[in-house]
Amino acid sequence: MHPRIEVTKGDITEEEVDVVVNAANERLKAGGGVDGAIHRAAGPTLQEELDRRYSGCATGEAVVTAGHGLPARHVVHTVGPVWKDGTAKEDELLTACHRNALRCAAEVGAGTVALPAISTGAFGYPVERAARVATRAVVSALKELPEIECVRFVCFDDGTKQAFRSALEVTLKEMSWESEEDERPGDSRPSSPVWMGSE
Repeated sequence: MHPRIEVTKGDITEEEVDVVVNAANERLKAGGGVDGAIHRAAGPTLQEELDRRYSGCATGEAVVTAGHGLPARHVVHTVGPVWKDGTAKEDELLTACHRNALRCAAEVGAGTVALPAISTGAFGYPVERAARVATRAVVSALKELPEIECVRFVCFDDGTKQAFRSALEVTLKEMSWESEEDERPGDSRPSSPVWMGSE
């Protein structure tokens, strides 16, 4: 199946996908926002696995655990950058978050992945800028990870959803991305990797 990107609004803890990506902190301890919601939904065994297997996670890196009480089979925990007015390589680190999260997902055999709007909550990353960075990173990563069939950005509110939809449209125009398979003669499948999804 051709890789796809969806943008929806919803509760990421309810996503029935192979991998849910968690916006974690460097200590890999339950925090607020998406991180807290994922830990609450997964149950205490998630934290127990993190404590047992990892001593922490650097910003831009990613680690993987089981899904525990979530519908998802696995959770990939990635640490987004704290926004510091764009002076601390935030864009590079946020790009690394998405690329490393998707690589981890591919390593555990994931075909479907749900992503939150990483760093846009307490970490203070401007939503529109984060959306541009995230969509470019995901579109680029999908070129190298054909086994991932669907990446779904699950946004908390309508404003974030619209920012990610708009950013995705711009990203695809700028990158003019098509898979090599779509360029084969006689291949009638759609050339766009995008399905915008529903509410």
